[in-house]
Amino acid sequence: MAANDPVLVTGCSSGIGLATAQRLLAAGHTVYATARRPESLDGLARTGARVLALDVTDEASMRTAVEAVEHEHGAVGALVNNAGYGVYGPVEEVDLDDVRAQFETNVFGLGRMCQLVLPGMRRAGRGRIVNISSMGGRLVFPTGGWYHASKYAVEALSDALRVEVRPFGVDVVLVEPGLIRTEFGTTASHGLAAGDEGSAYGGLRSYADELMANAYRSRAAAEPGVVADAVVKAVRTRRPRTRYVVTAAAKLQVQTRRLAGDRVWDMAMRQAYRLR
Repeated sequence: MAANDPVLVTGCSSGIGLATAQRLLAAGHTVYATARRPESLDGLARTGARVLALDVTDEASMRTAVEAVEHEHGAVGALVNNAGYGVYGPVEEVDLDDVRAQFETNVFGLGRMCQLVLPGMRRAGRGRIVNISSMGGRLVFPTGGWYHASKYAVEALSDALRVEVRPFGVDVVLVEPGLIRTEFGTTASHGLAAGDEGSAYGGLRSYADELMANAYRSRAAAEPGVVADAVVKAVRTRRPRTRYVVTAAAKLQVQTRRLAGDRVWDMAMRQAYRLR
């Protein structure tokens, strides 16, 4: 993308989205920072970001945001699809309405944003789409099945899209963070703790909750800025990688899962979660 092309970032009210918008602004980009509640972006507005309301589960909201950027610049230079959250719990027990809502944000909203920016990118003959996935799109932990499913979907969507749009000068990049200290961990942990009394999975829920809380407090967890740095690299590098795995611990786990195979990984997960 050209140096003066605008960058549209979803989910900027906190965490990775906020840090990404800040880093892009510091690098000199025109940044359109978005969130469902634009008043949550006042700090970014004061530092030079253009602020827009954008709810990735609302068609009119998505169209309006993209059209605002295109009206001023002709096309979105780079789209950073960051908006997302996690629904956790045993596969059997998670309410499917909650699963559908998660997929609306993590998968369908992300995919629709890609659809909306691509005509302008094709006309411009260039563009970049950076999809924030997760190491959870490459491996699965117990109680995370529905969340991981959404991230596996993001991986598949991005792999197909990357090949389809390359002839038009558009690059598609996946950023796959490991444990990052944001509100994500607290929200997911709350879901684990909210199981029905007497659940057959009560022990698993309780121990998974403990493991998750300890993991997000551990040295393996990193600050959102490390993901933001990877996103900035993905946006600015002339020939970006197809994937950026973020944090050393995430790289180790992804490679371990790849090399270990299903049976070894399953055994390790049963031991880690005290499942016999």
